[in-house]
Amino acid sequence: MKSLPQTDETLLIRTDFSDEAAWQALRTAVETPSEDDFLAYVHVVDDPDHGDLTAEQLLALAPDKRLLIVADRTALTAPGMPLLTVLRYWDEDEGEGDHGELRVIAEELWSIENNISLANMDWSEFVDAAEEDGVFRGF
Repeated sequence: MKSLPQTDETLLIRTDFSDEAAWQALRTAVETPSEDDFLAYVHVVDDPDHGDLTAEQLLALAPDKRLLIVADRTALTAPGMPLLTVLRYWDEDEGEGDHGELRVIAEELWSIENNISLANMDWSEFVDAAEEDGVFRGF
């Protein structure tokens, strides 16, 4: 399995390679600033070696990353392009931890990425604001 790049930005990892047009549409949505000029600061990883990897496998490839964004089949096929966000929980005693998952529509990715990366908000605030289908669509 190929390693992930070392960067200070949050990784946006493509794991579905079935639809190039959908991928380009998702990238455009993520890379377009919001009405208030907010933007997710992500490092895009577009490498077929990461195809179909699970959240657990990606976390194992990025042991120093707290937040990962995954462009999986659901993100590329569902309305709103709901990306999978994966937050690693650190366990002080064990030195490793579990993780939480939440979907976020592409145009709201900036909200989670900016606020979690800067520790402005807690993960639970986004989880609580998600709709019944488990997708965060904004506050």
